[in-house]
Amino acid sequence: MTIEDIYALIASDMEGVNRCIQTRLQSEVVLINQIGTYIINSGGKRLRPIIHLLAARSLAYEGSQHIELATVIEFIHTATLLHDDIVDGSDLRRGKETANHLFGNEASVLVGDFLYSRAFEMMVEVGSMPVMDILAHATNTIAEGEVLQLLNVHDADTTEARYLEVIHNKTAKLFESAAQLGAVIAGHSEEEAQAMKAYGMHLGCAFQLIDDVLDYRASSEETGKNIGDDLAEGKPTMPLIYAMHHGNPEQAAEIRRAIEEGGLERIDKVCAAIESTGAIDYTADCAQIEADKAIEALSIIPASDYKDALSFLAEFSVRRTY
Repeated sequence: MTIEDIYALIASDMEGVNRCIQTRLQSEVVLINQIGTYIINSGGKRLRPIIHLLAARSLAYEGSQHIELATVIEFIHTATLLHDDIVDGSDLRRGKETANHLFGNEASVLVGDFLYSRAFEMMVEVGSMPVMDILAHATNTIAEGEVLQLLNVHDADTTEARYLEVIHNKTAKLFESAAQLGAVIAGHSEEEAQAMKAYGMHLGCAFQLIDDVLDYRASSEETGKNIGDDLAEGKPTMPLIYAMHHGNPEQAAEIRRAIEEGGLERIDKVCAAIESTGAIDYTADCAQIEADKAIEALSIIPASDYKDALSFLAEFSVRRTY
């Protein structure tokens, strides 16, 4: 199976999601249309909506609410990206200028708020209290993750456990909700809903850990981001945390200063420490463990092409180079 096979498997559903995005993104305020269209159409993988569609279809869902919910999930994700780029001061995402770089911080944060509120309007229209409960809790958890990450910035004493808490809240939570909602709207058992929830959580963690690897291994042409962005922002990600605790005193001191001061002045020495301590391999191994757990969580889900696609996404998450 390939990514192209997955797109082909859910082509009709994705067409519906894209139509729904375009329709529900519309506003009488021109600037909202401009920024919303720019960020939505800027080359994202639509991975979270895809997970939701596959989860619903793997449990034989035949209705139409999965289209609306996939759109809600994409709107929530896009809102977090708009806010993230402002907090991080980023000027490049997916190989293009960020919305805040083009339109300014004020407009970007307000359009992010618009996307959140439009998502909640659509949740209400679905008319399901369990759906609203899952998504409301997810958005709250994501916000907590953002604040936890902010507290960790420039903090060289951040532990592996604290970092994992951040990525579970900030990144994995929406993956988790996307998969869980597929089971909820399909009306399947609580056991299957919890299995999908676990799948999404572990997949999201694997995905973020590989992002950490790519921040030091991939080119900006592949990732659409500047290499060393996390280091420049003083973010203690898994490779940095591991290298600092397993390097020699000089390496640990260099990484500590790099985290505390930010910037890229020490990137060559930091990258050398990451390589010599095996921090990249350690982070990749952690991601593989999460991907394996994601696949194992699917064991109670009936066999189908959609289930195979979910398993493939877990495998792909640790093999990708972008």
